[in-house]
Amino acid sequence: MNYSVTQNGKPLDPSKYNWDENTKTFSTKENNLVLDFLCILNCTFKTGFNCTFNTGSGCTFNTGLNCTFNTDSDCTFNTGSGCTFNTDYNCTFNTGSGCTFNTGFNCTFNTGDNCVAIRRDVKGITEIPKNKTIKFNRYDVTGYTFVEEPKPETCEGKIVEIEGKKYKLVLA
Repeated sequence: MNYSVTQNGKPLDPSKYNWDENTKTFSTKENNLVLDFLCILNCTFKTGFNCTFNTGSGCTFNTGLNCTFNTDSDCTFNTGSGCTFNTDYNCTFNTGSGCTFNTGFNCTFNTGDNCVAIRRDVKGITEIPKNKTIKFNRYDVTGYTFVEEPKPETCEGKIVEIEGKKYKLVLA
């Protein structure tokens, strides 16, 4: 596989990171990295802070603060604060405060304070509400909907029928 990892403009010593070819997982505790994985899809990244990612589609990121992401579609981001995202559609973001998103449609956000999204398909800027999960509307439709967290169901005491026999559910 063809990728590069640099730190402060120099190739990072391979002993400072792990690349699992089978799971396509890159992990390190190093900071200040530039990771170029443009031709590799469906990767997982676990890094320190202040990193820049250039990747293909379907990637998952678990990072520290102040990272920059340049990705294709279908990515998931779990980051700290102060990040910049340039992505395509169908991405999920769970971030800290002060983030900027330049995205397509069908993206889901749960952020801290002072985050905005620039949506290319409707040519608009949306302020993302703090500590609320929202999802952008479909392609070419402005706005968003709130995503409600599912309420836990209780089933103790309910009657269920299995193959014609009735059972009362009791939690052990």
